[in-house]
Amino acid sequence: MSNAPKTAAPAAGRAATKKELPEHFKAYKHVWVFIEQERGQVHPVSWELMGAGRNLADKLKVDLAAVVIGPEGEATQSAATESFCYGADLVYMVADNLLADYRNESYTKALTDVVNTYKPEILLLGATTLGRDLAGSVATTLLTGLTADCTELDVDADGSLAATRPTFGGSLLCTIYTLNYRPQMATVRPRVMPMPERVVRTIGRIVNHPLCLVEDDIVTKVLSFLPDRDSAKSNLAYADVVVAGGLGLGSPENFQLVRHLATVLGAEYGCSRPLVQKGWVTSDRQIGQTGKTIRPKLYIAAGISGAIQHRVGVEGADLIVAINTDRNAPIFEFAHMGIVTDAIRLLPALTAAFRARLSPHSRDRIAS
Repeated sequence: MSNAPKTAAPAAGRAATKKELPEHFKAYKHVWVFIEQERGQVHPVSWELMGAGRNLADKLKVDLAAVVIGPEGEATQSAATESFCYGADLVYMVADNLLADYRNESYTKALTDVVNTYKPEILLLGATTLGRDLAGSVATTLLTGLTADCTELDVDADGSLAATRPTFGGSLLCTIYTLNYRPQMATVRPRVMPMPERVVRTIGRIVNHPLCLVEDDIVTKVLSFLPDRDSAKSNLAYADVVVAGGLGLGSPENFQLVRHLATVLGAEYGCSRPLVQKGWVTSDRQIGQTGKTIRPKLYIAAGISGAIQHRVGVEGADLIVAINTDRNAPIFEFAHMGIVTDAIRLLPALTAAFRARLSPHSRDRIAS
């Protein structure tokens, strides 16, 4: 018999954890998408998530449901019926005038009650200002996991949600699982997922659920509504053509070359994060992981190196044209067309060429 000391078995890591649901979570089925609406307008990210949710539901062979929360009336009813045009099999609706304005307490109560009653296995929300606030509160209340700002959603071989997001400051992508809890929750930023085609469909089943809350139960009070006067400053996320500049331009004066080209093209203009940090451009124009995600038909990047933080914000573009003096810049790895030259020289030439060829009425055809 050997007297050698026994070697302790290595502790099982996170990767070795078994995806084995507790019995009380096995009744959770179907994929849900929260339909975000404010002042009668549905945020487009909700329809983008319906497309992603439809793919997940089809792989899992379950239903896709929309969750509509809002005040009583035509706008909330319209959001519910429109959900069927974007692929919903059914809609859960909480309509109450206490929900006319977003308040975390009332919306969290509404959504968690619906989840606890009807038990979805996956719940998706947009990573908007409202969605981020609501998702964190709901996940905490339900004692489940939440993967924020996802760039990809899939299901693995055993049907678990595989939610991929940037990590370590955007230098890596990681896939996260909510192993033993339900629902599996994720938020996705606007324009990360493609907009699905709207198809006119007949109205399906709408399940009405009561709020079970009175005004006195809600601590927060809405005194008045003041629209954000800066909200219309840029429309980067939904622009068809975007021109952006980076540190390679060298100075804020040279960044004006980006703005001039964008004006001639009838495009939006943007920038990489370092330009915001230097104060050259306002934060609403930042593109990338910590800025806006865009899916234009044409994206022109001048003097942008293209690190992964920027890549995750632009890789959904139909055509990426990169201009950089460094032929080894990371942006050339994912750009569709690369031009190795000084953007400070090329941008004025492009602007002049487009100005000579384009009439004001022809700019709309650039992205067609």
